[in-house]
Amino acid sequence: MSASSSRTQSRQRSETLDIESIYRNSRSRSTSTFPPADHFHHRQLWITEDGSPGENFVSAASVVTILSRSYKTYFKNLDDPSDTSFEAESHPATELEYPNANACETYYILAPKDPDHYNPIMCLEQSLYTIFECYLTPAQQALFGTLPTDFLQDVDNTPPSSPLTQFSGDSEELSPVKFPSYDPRGMNHLRLLQRSIRRRDGPLFLSTMQNINQLLRALKYPLLPSDPFTPASPNVLIEAIKGWPSSEIPNRVLMRIIDETYQRSVGPHALKLNRYEAFSSEVYGELMPSFTSDIIAATRLHKDSLFMDLGCGVGNVLVQASLETCCRSYGIEVMPTPAEVGREQLRQMKKRCRMWGLSMGEVELEEGDMLTSRRVTELLPQADVVLVNNKVFQQPLNEALRPRFLDLKEGAIVVSLKPFVSSLNARVTERNVDDISAIFDVFERPYRSGSVSWGSGGGSYYLHRVDREGYAVIKQQFENQRARSARASRR
Repeated sequence: MSASSSRTQSRQRSETLDIESIYRNSRSRSTSTFPPADHFHHRQLWITEDGSPGENFVSAASVVTILSRSYKTYFKNLDDPSDTSFEAESHPATELEYPNANACETYYILAPKDPDHYNPIMCLEQSLYTIFECYLTPAQQALFGTLPTDFLQDVDNTPPSSPLTQFSGDSEELSPVKFPSYDPRGMNHLRLLQRSIRRRDGPLFLSTMQNINQLLRALKYPLLPSDPFTPASPNVLIEAIKGWPSSEIPNRVLMRIIDETYQRSVGPHALKLNRYEAFSSEVYGELMPSFTSDIIAATRLHKDSLFMDLGCGVGNVLVQASLETCCRSYGIEVMPTPAEVGREQLRQMKKRCRMWGLSMGEVELEEGDMLTSRRVTELLPQADVVLVNNKVFQQPLNEALRPRFLDLKEGAIVVSLKPFVSSLNARVTERNVDDISAIFDVFERPYRSGSVSWGSGGGSYYLHRVDREGYAVIKQQFENQRARSARASRR
């Protein structure tokens, strides 16, 4: 499961780099390839359906249960050394309320024996802080306290002079909110939570989480109005989504959902995924989420796009693209184990999106051979972006894929880790004008360290844009030259 920690280290998006054409550079025509950003329509981020994850939900507690031997006791009762309720064998647990209605998850509060394995306590913290930062207004945040900034300093309750104790819940913004009989307002719950983790104080951790969940439920389920004809107040956490800038999911929310899903549905199967034939086209490797976001930005994927991933592995790129842009996605994987894990990841991603109150695009997964699949043949002419992680593909497979790209429509983009052209800097000549790859304009872009799972260094990836119009101009020039040469020979 160490793969999940390496993914976390690669979350920082890389900077946008200018695209420069490096193939077919003998043209005099413009090689502008991608439409401007304002070409795209905004999507509706939020959903109106219930957030219950339903049956077969893989929770944080489920992961610890599956790998129970890999976890140990973390918390204890500082006031009662004889209390064994926090021992690993007792499965001490807490819950976290998620933004959508009826969305709640159970966490076993244990620590992994291997620090690189999934840590449910850290996961709970990160999800809670994401809700705090992205779903709450400043007035609502004041109910919970302040995010810890110095994790080494022992923090007590907020002093009397703090704005938290002066905050009044009678403001117009919070007037429909129903607080529990024990009103937890006026305490710095987030700092108390951090204090309980540092001290390994189990009772304090559980009581603080109980108070935090009470506040979240009060915001999710406002008081019903006394007048039956007055519309009920909405879930304020879902309402917050409507105010996100540019109708885009904040990067912190996006990466949190991706991490949660990956840690629960893919992480436990890490050993099985590494069982492959060495030096074959079936070697398993992943693109990190930050790299996927770069590809999405470079190709201008949007909600009306069709995205295809040929050799999609466990479907990481597919589910991220459909969540990030709401595009329609299709992926095919020939190896049974990644294909099976990919189907499970998709099921869990849909549940997680509901819990966070967010929409995602349609995703279709197929287990099979990309070269013989009828579905690939049907969808390629419609595709806007095709990803081929061909870094370890054998040359015969790369060569077999090239004719399939003749079915792509004008302007479609093929993204690959190795180019599908024979020479990046070659000019179109009489000798290669009839080559299949001549329909492409190719652009090389760098990816930085930590962008892929199979190595720590950076590298290059390639954007191949179908440009038959430009190719037709060049080919016509060669046809004219051939005609002139033939006439000269006859004379």
